Amino acid sequence: MASLESAVDSVLAPYAAPGAPGASVLVVRDGDVVLAKAYGLSDLEARVPATPRTNYRLASLTKQFTATAAMLLAADGKLRLDDRASRFLTELPAYARDVTIRQLLTHTSGLPAYEDFVPDSQTTQVHDRDVPALISRADSLYFPAGAAYRYSNTGYALLALIVERASGTGFARFLHDHIFAPLGMSATVAFENGISTVANRAWGYSARDGCWTRTDQSSTSAVLGDGGIYTSIDDLVRWDRALDEHALVSAPQQREAWTAATLTDGRRSGYGFGWFVDDSASEVRLRHHGETMGFTNAILKIPARRLTIVLLTNRTGGDPWDLAARIAKLDALR
Repeated sequence: MASLESAVDSVLAPYAAPGAPGASVLVVRDGDVVLAKAYGLSDLEARVPATPRTNYRLASLTKQFTATAAMLLAADGKLRLDDRASRFLTELPAYARDVTIRQLLTHTSGLPAYEDFVPDSQTTQVHDRDVPALISRADSLYFPAGAAYRYSNTGYALLALIVERASGTGFARFLHDHIFAPLGMSATVAFENGISTVANRAWGYSARDGCWTRTDQSSTSAVLGDGGIYTSIDDLVRWDRALDEHALVSAPQQREAWTAATLTDGRRSGYGFGWFVDDSASEVRLRHHGETMGFTNAILKIPARRLTIVLLTNRTGGDPWDLAARIAKLDALR
């Protein structure tokens, strides 16, 4: 579709600037890939161009995979979504003992942000297993569990630990064995430094004093459950197809994941299991952003139009969620 490609080229022109970090864009309509294209560089120092096979750190786009892991274990009877998280995480502070797995999934737990207890001066990386001790430095929830919505990386780090303990398998291995390998996502990995590697790796960059500087890792980049997966748009084609065809979880489970949680006062939260859910307009929109040092990403699904747009970038900042929305409005996709 030459007209679509030309229009997307115009939208993503800032990512095609010479010597700049790049982007990979995927557009799927009616189950078919209508555009898979990359711009700019994945490695500035080595002058490596980005391609559809380039693997970017997903940041919070990881959460949909973490949620799916929990749903797979629920389907197998290894856990129940309304179990207390403390069934598996006995080390949780007393104030968090009644928080449920469902509340972790929907960001309605009220748990404090673990990042608030990681000093800016810290040089060693935090891992999922460190999160219970970090939040033990607080003495209460932000609000009674289930009463409100507050986006929480803490919840998804704890979900990774729950997956490990309910399955008896490390989180990265569980994702590989139960999601990535069955779907043929051969290049996708929950990255563990010194254990796994990332093929065709994009390195992250930030603009500083008018120049691009490699800023690939922060002190929280090793936490897997909330943001540690690397993948490419090539592999995300398989993931998107699995979602639409219910290849991993059942159609009822997927509907639940794509339904906004209901708070204790009856209000809708705007978030399901690993997805923001906008059902306020004529067509439901499922989306997520991903922001971490060196990477900024977006996914947008519009089920009624059978349309998915993914935009992965290896730079801090930018607004790929707005660009994905602009692409969805292009005449070539109407």
